[in-house]
Formats: sequence, structure tokens, C-alpha cells
Amino acid sequence: MSFGILLLVAVGILVYLGFAQRVLDRMYLTDKQALLFIGLLIAGSYIDIPITNNPPITINVGGAILPIVLAIYILAKADYREVIRALISIVVTGGVIYALTQIYQFEEGHTLLDPSYLFGVVAGITAYLTSRSRRSAFISGTLGFLLYDLIHVWQITFGGVTGRADIGGAGALDTIILAGLIAIVLTEIVGESRERLETEVTGNNKESRKDSDNMEIGDLNGGEDDE
Repeated sequence: MSFGILLLVAVGILVYLGFAQRVLDRMYLTDKQALLFIGLLIAGSYIDIPITNNPPITINVGGAILPIVLAIYILAKADYREVIRALISIVVTGGVIYALTQIYQFEEGHTLLDPSYLFGVVAGITAYLTSRSRRSAFISGTLGFLLYDLIHVWQITFGGVTGRADIGGAGALDTIILAGLIAIVLTEIVGESRERLETEVTGNNKESRKDSDNMEIGDLNGGEDDE
């Protein structure tokens, strides 16, 4: 069993135990829908659909089609402002990955991380930094890397670049899935911690102001009350 499938199984266990309820609520999913989706991701990761033979282009059901469908489903339910923010974040995420590939030639075995994992981490971090919600982070991570894949498809089809494109070809651990998961995890852990810290600071400030106000009232009325 691949690491990607083990990761999805671990996510499924967290969903089953209720640890992902808040994230699922934000993404308009129930526990049962999420578990079904994870099962379909795993099954679909074994299915590659050929698109063209020259150049060779394929798309994987579990590694690309299903996460893209989920991202579009969430995007369709978002309000206007969130859609605009998500579209901007998608372009930025795809652009960052494309720029990286233009600056440095990533080759398997010549980088500390496998390039697909490295791109997933970079896309996930970029999606988190340019998004303001769990929904937008997942959408941007997933569709942002898809945008880069489409740029690559355009290059090998019309740009005279030799090569092939296997969109979502790594299946359960493809960069598209990895980017979406990393973006959500960062939003849940870092973003939530920041929100709590800001809430505590705001609460403390309100308490301080309340104490200050009460002190002023007490000072004004203190003598009369004591009497």
C-alpha cells in the first residue's frame, strides 16, 4: 500500500472519529460524504484516462478528476467575494509553481524532496498564505496546481516542448491532492492558532477596557455606595 493511500486512510480515520468535523462543515461536507469521497479517491487513483497519444496526455480519476470536482463544488457554493479571492489565489499558486520550474530545473534524485512533494508543499503554503478560509485554501491548492499542469499541457501541445503530461498521475499522493491537504492543515493549525491568539488579545483588551470603565464608574460612585 502506497504512502498516499495510507495518508488518505489516516484522514478517513480522523473523519470517522469526528476530528475533522469543523473542516468538513466549512467545506459543505458531511462525515459520510467525506468518507465516501476518500474511498473514491483511493479507488480512482488506479484509473488513468488517456486524453491524447501525441503528445501523451493522461488524467487520473483519483489524483485529479475527483479533487477538481470537489474544489469546483465548493467554489460554486462560495459567495462572490470568496470566489474572487479564490480565483486570485489560484492564479498566484499556479504562477509560483510555474516560476519555480523556470528558475530551477527540478529533477528526481537531485533535490532533497521528490519534486512532486516539493511542489505540493510550495503550492500548499502559497494557497494558505493567499487565502482567508479553509475552503479557499483547498480550492487554491488544488486548482492552483491544476493551472500549472494545464500550462505544461499547453507547452507540450502547442509550444514545441517535448514531454508528456500525466495529470494527477501519482494517484492518491499526487501534487494536486497534496497541495489541497497541506493548505487545509496549515489553515486549521496555523490559522486557528492565530485566530485564538487574536481573540484572546481582543478579549483581554475588552476586559481591560471594561475594568477601566468600571473603575471610572466606581471612582465616581464609590464614595456614595460606601456610604
